[in-house]
Amino acid sequence: MRALVLAAGRGTGLYPFTETRPKAMLPIAGEMLLENALKKLRAAGVTDVVMVVGHCHQRIIDYFSHGAVHGVTIQYVKQENPTDIRDAARRARDFFQPGEIFLLVYADVLTSGNIYRHVIQTFGSFNEPVAAICHTPQAQNFGTVYLDANMRINRLVEKPSEREMGNYVLAGVFVMPFELFDFLEDHEMDSSLNAIIGSSGLRAAIWEEPWLDAQRPWDLLEGNQMMMRSWTEAHVSGTVQLRGAVQFRGPVTIEPDVVIESGASIFGPCFIGRGSFIGNGVLVRPYTSIGADCTIGFGVELKNCTLFDRVRVGRLSYIGDSVIGEDAFVGSGTMTVNHNLERAEIQLSLKEGIVNSGLDKLGSFVGDGAQVGASNTLAAGAVIAPGDIVPTHHTYPRGEN
Repeated sequence: MRALVLAAGRGTGLYPFTETRPKAMLPIAGEMLLENALKKLRAAGVTDVVMVVGHCHQRIIDYFSHGAVHGVTIQYVKQENPTDIRDAARRARDFFQPGEIFLLVYADVLTSGNIYRHVIQTFGSFNEPVAAICHTPQAQNFGTVYLDANMRINRLVEKPSEREMGNYVLAGVFVMPFELFDFLEDHEMDSSLNAIIGSSGLRAAIWEEPWLDAQRPWDLLEGNQMMMRSWTEAHVSGTVQLRGAVQFRGPVTIEPDVVIESGASIFGPCFIGRGSFIGNGVLVRPYTSIGADCTIGFGVELKNCTLFDRVRVGRLSYIGDSVIGEDAFVGSGTMTVNHNLERAEIQLSLKEGIVNSGLDKLGSFVGDGAQVGASNTLAAGAVIAPGDIVPTHHTYPRGEN
């Protein structure tokens, strides 16, 4: 069975990180969403992929090329001006044959287990179209699925009212007939799926393991925790250099060519990417993900945070409940405040305006290439745009800061 992978989405709600990359290229627990999807597709026996790309599509093409490194073959379809799922899927029509059954995958969905294998097995048992469904605490953000007594889907509601809100939502993985493309010519995706229900029927594959469709930047932290909770063993490359006494505890994953200086404490679950440098006395606390080629200075504390590739953090800084973008620089002595004294829910300034996170503990979100000077204190929920410069905070001689 071949797969149609939709990876064109921008994910505007995940500002500032999707300004400079597709949503599917966001890293969680040391692996990009799309990389995670391709690995699981290969494990499920799917090796032939048609992929729709759009926003910042060259990043995907440059990284995955034609898929050989990941054990698959990838053909690309470009959606030059990404609009919606319907348009993305329609563009791939000519890559499939009438009568063909294919796997339809939303590339930005994350699961701890292999949801693709589960859906394919369900199709094998019933030989009819299948949609993965799951429970989620944020059901109001997704369409509602209604089931009959035989676990077949009898109705989908894309934007349910509060009265219509159900227990299940679509999980972003389907086995579909070629006829889906015919329905998409005249209907939106939800109406087309309802048409499939009316013609050939649609079987539900209930996914009971953790599932995440990241909608906001703090969801990347939730994704880290979701994936790392399943880790039970430490994986430390034989090329890691320990330059003195280093304390390890819990399931830590450390890739090749990492250097860790004396006095560092690494508490898992956590991830440290290839070629990174961890300075003397650094404390890496659970649910931290450090990308490749990062530099973490003396005495830094990292807690429940994600650092993309090539981040530099100066000495004696604290990064907590935060996400730091690729090639960003955080100067020495920088503190990310992660709560308000009144314990109020933290609000962020995003593209669409002020957004309430619903959380009372949340740090900062620093875009790709941003620079934060030394001795800054970043307020809870601070958002720094890609490439922005926050000047060093100094008190003598007295200046604007």
